[in-house]
Amino acid sequence: MTAGTGTPAPAPLLIACALGIERLALRGGLGGAAGPVTVLRTGMGPQAAERAVTRALDGGAPPGSGGETAVIATGFCAGLAPGMHPGDLVVADETRDPAGRTECAGVELLAKELARVAPRRVIHTGPLVGSDHVVRGAERGALHAAGALAVDMESAATLRSAVRAGARPVAAVRVVVDAPEHELVRIGTLRGGISAFRVLRTVLPAFFEWHRSLLLPRR
Repeated sequence: MTAGTGTPAPAPLLIACALGIERLALRGGLGGAAGPVTVLRTGMGPQAAERAVTRALDGGAPPGSGGETAVIATGFCAGLAPGMHPGDLVVADETRDPAGRTECAGVELLAKELARVAPRRVIHTGPLVGSDHVVRGAERGALHAAGALAVDMESAATLRSAVRAGARPVAAVRVVVDAPEHELVRIGTLRGGISAFRVLRTVLPAFFEWHRSLLLPRR
C-alpha cells in the first residue's frame, strides 16, 4: 500500500536486456517512473533470458502492489527489412520463436512515445523473432520472408517467461544495430553501434509513459 493513502502501490516495471553495454545505456534517468523500476541484465541467449526473468518474477506480485510486474525486453537487434538502418527503432507487436508467440501490449502508445523522445529516428512496428544464434545472410532473408521485421536472441524468451509467471503486460522495443545493408561484419559497424547505443539511452521516458498508461483505471 502507498503510505498514508491505503491505496495499492504502483505495480513495478522490469526492463530486461542481455548485454552490459545495453544496461549501461539504460542506467540513470530512472526519475519520473510511475513505480519501482528494475533494469535486469539477463545474459545472452534465450536460455539465459528465461532463467533470469523467471528468477526475477518468482513469487508473483509484490506485496501491497497494484498488480503484476510489467516487463519490457529491450536492447539491440538485427533488422531484416531492406531499408532499415542502425539507430532505427523496432516496436514489436508480437514476439515469435519455435516455442510460440507472445502478444505485446500498448504497441501504438509505445511507438507514439518513442517518436516523441526520439523524433529523428525511424520507428518500425511488427513481429520480432527470436533465435538461439546470431543470424546472418540468407537466414535473415528467410525470416523476413516469413513476416519478421527484426531478430534478436532474448526478447521472445523474455516475454514468454514473463507471461508464464503470471498475467501481465509485456512489450519489446529494440534498436537496430545492423541491417541488410549494414551487417556487423562490414566497415561502418562501429559507427552503427555508437548510433544504436545513443538511441537506446533515450528510450526510458517512453517506457515510463507506457507503464504509467497501464496503471490508469479502465473506463
